[in-house]
Amino acid sequence: MSPRPPISPRRVSVAPMMDWTDRHCRYFHRLISRHTWLYTEMVTTGALLFGDVARHLAFTAEEAPVALQLGGSEPDDLARAAKLGEQWGYDEINLNCGCPSERVQRGAFGACLMNEPRLVADCVRAMRDAVTVPVTVKHRIGVDAVEDYAFVRDFVGTIADAGCEVFIVHARNAILKGLSPKENREIPPLKYEYAYRLKRDFPSLEIVINGGIKTLDEVELHLQHVDGVMLGREAYHNPFVLADVDARFYGGDPAKTREQVEAELIDYCAAELARGTYLGAVTRHALGLYRGVAGARGWRRVLSDNKRLAARDLSIFEEARGHLREPSEIIG
Repeated sequence: MSPRPPISPRRVSVAPMMDWTDRHCRYFHRLISRHTWLYTEMVTTGALLFGDVARHLAFTAEEAPVALQLGGSEPDDLARAAKLGEQWGYDEINLNCGCPSERVQRGAFGACLMNEPRLVADCVRAMRDAVTVPVTVKHRIGVDAVEDYAFVRDFVGTIADAGCEVFIVHARNAILKGLSPKENREIPPLKYEYAYRLKRDFPSLEIVINGGIKTLDEVELHLQHVDGVMLGREAYHNPFVLADVDARFYGGDPAKTREQVEAELIDYCAAELARGTYLGAVTRHALGLYRGVAGARGWRRVLSDNKRLAARDLSIFEEARGHLREPSEIIG
């Protein structure tokens, strides 16, 4: 009987999401789950090579493990940016080959890179030569009208030959013209079977599935076919979905209560206020903490009130909590 493969540290992860998965969001998610693998927002190579590196890369040890997602298509630039990421303490460097936005297309990276697998292979090779942490790729299953499984199979095969061992598969096509990024997350049909087939065709690779997954029961079903599951917007809008991840998928501690998470978040807010951080930069990520609890709308309303937030008074949490009629009672 062959030994069971080790559990991937990416067994459950939260997707890189622009304007959302900043350091405050990651700290908040880490309060809920100790083991869920976390990603930065996408950072372009230009932002690191010509901009404020600390602003883009600084994070706290409490957030770890954290992966840095890069956007770019020049192997040398990506290698330099990846090296910076490793020096700043990131546990993985991920290349974005899935974003369909027009801004990203103008930079000739993101999903349009799926049409240039040999260039992606060169990028991966350059980054792997520059760092010792894993270099991974996040991609779609096709571009525009290309629906054939062979397209994504050949893409993965080419990049794997360059030494990439981890592929995060957003199981939809990317439509480069005519759909907004939001529509690209909703309109192209999900084809989970393509990700499953990739795992069957490349059993030695680590395949992580992404796209439209909302519950831990769904996570469990996908894990029968692939190595990991990446949650996206559900983890942001309903962050307490992460509460049982540690116990259920990593053999870790049982879940904290929402109230425990809130208390620790208040401590974090106090520390950030002392650093001059705008309170709303933190609270915006916690609006969904009590999702499904009676009175959650009042919680969101108070924690979104710019006038209250500008006052820098942490009693805002007590006021917001006052709208929760039964904090421990979940309603449908």
